[in-house]
Amino acid sequence: MTSFVQSASRLVVKIGSSLLTNEGRGLDIAAMRSWASQIQGLRQQGKSVVLVSSGAVAEGMQRLGLTSRPIALHQLQAAAAVGQMGLIQGWESCFREHGVHTAQVLLTREDLASRTRYLNARSTLSTLLAWGVVPIINENDTVATDEIRVGDNDTLGALVTNLIEADGLVILTDQAGLFTADPRKDTQATLITEARAGDDTLEFMAGGAGSIVGRGGMLTKVLAAKRAARSGAHTAIVWGRETGVLERLAAGERIGTQLSATLPALAARKQWLADALPVRGQLILDEGAAQALRLDRKSLLPVGVVEVRGAFERGELVSCIDGFGREVARGLINYSAEEAQKIRGLSSEGIAEALGFVDEAELIHRDNLVLL
Repeated sequence: MTSFVQSASRLVVKIGSSLLTNEGRGLDIAAMRSWASQIQGLRQQGKSVVLVSSGAVAEGMQRLGLTSRPIALHQLQAAAAVGQMGLIQGWESCFREHGVHTAQVLLTREDLASRTRYLNARSTLSTLLAWGVVPIINENDTVATDEIRVGDNDTLGALVTNLIEADGLVILTDQAGLFTADPRKDTQATLITEARAGDDTLEFMAGGAGSIVGRGGMLTKVLAAKRAARSGAHTAIVWGRETGVLERLAAGERIGTQLSATLPALAARKQWLADALPVRGQLILDEGAAQALRLDRKSLLPVGVVEVRGAFERGELVSCIDGFGREVARGLINYSAEEAQKIRGLSSEGIAEALGFVDEAELIHRDNLVLL
């Protein structure tokens, strides 16, 4: 089987901080020039490409002489503000050599959680691609708080993949791909060349963050592939400094780890429910309710809920967990946490007696529910 990049018409390419800044020593313009040239090669083959670029905080650290990644939020925001200037200037100059325009797009989780802003972002990116522009996307670190932060650019890359309905996500990293164990610690670790995105065993193999300049690690990349697969997109995790890496992938060569999307793609709104919204709470389900969701595709009724966790309001996203701790589904709930606590375990007919009113017979209607 050849690389999916060969047949893809729309791609998201994500490049990590350690690659872009040569492990924190400042922007590696020579490497950026190579990647820009390869992306232009993909475009000349008729492929649309969106670039998700890390490196703002790392570049800011280098410019400010910081030796370790700041912990305080205001310091991270300040470092990102300094570094964003150099990062975008670097990409602009590299693509200008090919006569290609670029556009900076800064996003937060809040932008993707709002359905209106989500659709606006999708329209803007589609327009830029139609105009032959390469969008360069990063998280808006200068204003993002923990509440609205995506968290890492692997996740952002997957969300953008879903947003623009790309065929695939290519994650360029400082490792050759996903290994059975951390190859820096285990000499017996072997490269996984092909697997299914969403396979739970992959998450156990992935470790923590591998660099002092980045937020992600192999686990965030595995989870990103799982998210991307929800829109039918495949993922490649490859060493970014592999010679001609993007060109070789486009030629069909199998490099690094290829994680294929094997499940049916979710409809656009279901993708939004699954990944764009923040989860505000949890509903612990009994076996019958979990089966009704998983197998019968039914709405969630109060009678099947045994425990309510978290503080949420009507209309917010909650996670549905089975008795083994596995997430079954996510959905927009019809009642607040306080109200859900009062009606859990009750039949729909008992809602009015417990609350004094009935908004909906279901805690979560199946139209507002996405199975995971």
